Amino acid sequence: MAEGDESKKRSGEMAVKSYPEVSEEYKTAVAKAKRKLRGFIAEKSCAPLMLRIAWHSAGTYDVSTKTGGPYGTMKFPEEQAHGANTGLDIAVRLLEPIKEQFPILSYADFYQLAGVVSVEITGGPEIPFHPGREDKPHPPEEGRLPDATKGCDHLRQVFGGRMGLNDQDIVVLSGGHTLGRCHKERSGFDGPWTTNPLIFDNSFFKELLTGEKEGLLQLPSDKALLDDPVFRPLVEKYAADEDAFFADYAESHLKLSELGFGISA
Repeated sequence: MAEGDESKKRSGEMAVKSYPEVSEEYKTAVAKAKRKLRGFIAEKSCAPLMLRIAWHSAGTYDVSTKTGGPYGTMKFPEEQAHGANTGLDIAVRLLEPIKEQFPILSYADFYQLAGVVSVEITGGPEIPFHPGREDKPHPPEEGRLPDATKGCDHLRQVFGGRMGLNDQDIVVLSGGHTLGRCHKERSGFDGPWTTNPLIFDNSFFKELLTGEKEGLLQLPSDKALLDDPVFRPLVEKYAADEDAFFADYAESHLKLSELGFGISA
């Protein structure tokens, strides 16, 4: 890899992609579905759950085998039954009545659109959305999602080695934990990461640097970010500069939601 290419990889710059063409009817359906999702997710206060289904759908991608990823397979009970996906059957069930109104849309696009909307309506950055993902017929095998009990080597192995993401992506996507909370019956952990788990901001990084606080959660994989010489400066950067976090988060979320999708120039 040339020095310039390595620099781009470290800084999180994205390659220019081309995407499959979709019809005007499809584009119209995306716009209408987005409006429906905005109202529904706001009414149900379920943005964290919808972000989780988008992330867990995309996070199974394997860059070497080109399998898994954001391709609608979370609709299958087999994938919902994976240990890391406990509770996502609720998200599938909540979303299905809206999806039925837009049969032209793939589940792959629909679940990722729900994730984009969840970030936007909770005060986070606008994330570009490119439609055209096709649904895959079979879910990936279990065991591809990150393990919250492990440290930085594991994070790099999963996000970098398997998904093809970089160190900046790892840290900035961890900041998405500003939304939501863990439920003991689903993950073994309990509690929110921040004092307002329905607001997307940079509180995750601020709380992480402050240290453990009663009532708030810090996962082992979160705390490990502070011990890494590359990760910690990024945590400090995002804690101090919410605009920088938002800009980088939008880029990394887009990358995650498009793993294996589109053709890089």
